[in-house]
Amino acid sequence: MTTVNTEKLSSARFAEATDAFVEEFTASVNFDRRMARQDIQGSLAHAAMLCKIGILTEQELADIRSGLMQIGGEIERGEFVWSIKQEDVHMNIEARLTDLIGIAGKKLHTGRSRNDQVATDIRLYLRSEIETILTQLQRLQIALLDVAEREADTIMPGFTHLQVAQPVTFGHHLMAWFEMLCRDKERLQDCCKRLNVMPLGAAALAGTSYPIDRFMTAELLGFSRPSNNSLDSVSDRDFAIEFAAAGSLIMMHLSRFSEELVLWASAQFNFIDIPDAFCTGSSIMPQKKNPDVPELVRGKSGRVTGHLMSLLMLMKSQPLAYNKDNQEDKEPLFDTADTLINCLRAFADMMPRIQAKRENMYNAAKRGFATATDLADYLVRKGMPFRDAHEVVGQAVRLGLQTDRDLSELALTELQGFSATITADVFDILKLEGSVAARNHIGGTAPEAVRQAICEARQQIPH
Repeated sequence: MTTVNTEKLSSARFAEATDAFVEEFTASVNFDRRMARQDIQGSLAHAAMLCKIGILTEQELADIRSGLMQIGGEIERGEFVWSIKQEDVHMNIEARLTDLIGIAGKKLHTGRSRNDQVATDIRLYLRSEIETILTQLQRLQIALLDVAEREADTIMPGFTHLQVAQPVTFGHHLMAWFEMLCRDKERLQDCCKRLNVMPLGAAALAGTSYPIDRFMTAELLGFSRPSNNSLDSVSDRDFAIEFAAAGSLIMMHLSRFSEELVLWASAQFNFIDIPDAFCTGSSIMPQKKNPDVPELVRGKSGRVTGHLMSLLMLMKSQPLAYNKDNQEDKEPLFDTADTLINCLRAFADMMPRIQAKRENMYNAAKRGFATATDLADYLVRKGMPFRDAHEVVGQAVRLGLQTDRDLSELALTELQGFSATITADVFDILKLEGSVAARNHIGGTAPEAVRQAICEARQQIPH
């Protein structure tokens, strides 16, 4: 049986009360109340502006400030009574304010709409969340630099196609992760430039007839400027999609990190040890140590990418201006921010305690003829065309495969059988240490190059 809420009409325009299920179905207060702090922040700035243009008296402004501060305290202490009948965070706060201070509370909404109010709240919320995300991202960057410095000389195999390719250092590998996070940081900072534009003052869609001072409100709220078009202001969610896209890239990077950690911690690789605090055991197999944190982060990357798709689909068919569809933007955004913060925090806590099994890494780098390219380069420096050198090295590798020996284990006479230009100095470059040390240039894997990259990176991170 259909029930109706007889206590509240949506407005005097309606002749019948809202169906109780529809009221619950359309309400957003259960999730958008997390923006209460931003809603109060926006209302304080709006009230100050209304006082300046003469809509509010100084006493009314003081009452509004006092009431909003009391409400903020009630919310923080968990004493605030949220009502689904008030639909959303904005109406809940306004209703409580009116209860506290009377008619002045009803004046607060002059010159604005919930459309521009919620658009402002979301931007304020995301701006704050991005600051927190950047803090956690920087913590992870510092952790990577610390481990990379510790392992700048640790030789391990570098892979392409997950096959041993050339020797690198563990420090160099970790610095590759660091570079990914640098791009993530830049994307978030760039996202903030477009995010930090204030829609408040656009009202429902067409602006307001009151002589509002949007530049004053923007300055009070820390926005770079007010938005330029009222229609676009209330309906724009590009900034939310851009944030979700940046978040998806961060999670994709963390997922790649996780995949490598999971592989390296396996018995088949046995390159690293993940601290017990970030692993769990099996309910049936007592020997198991499962890398749950990297696996869970890898899994969570999918939900953030899904939120990006959700927001894109949410916006793709909307006509100007605001539509109720946009109520669905908040939960994906909230979960994206939460997931990013938690995953970055987990990695930042875990990475400093990762232990490299250096001997295992070194022995793995000795397999798969990792210095084959070094031998080809050696022959080129002796005057041989690269394609001919490639052929010669291929023949040497074949011999190594047939006799189960690395190139460095072949006799000089055997190597000279493939090319008379090879002399005893070839073994300097066939050793892993020689191969790694030879790449001493910017972006190279030599320990000196890695330490230089770390030094320069530390100078870019604010303390």
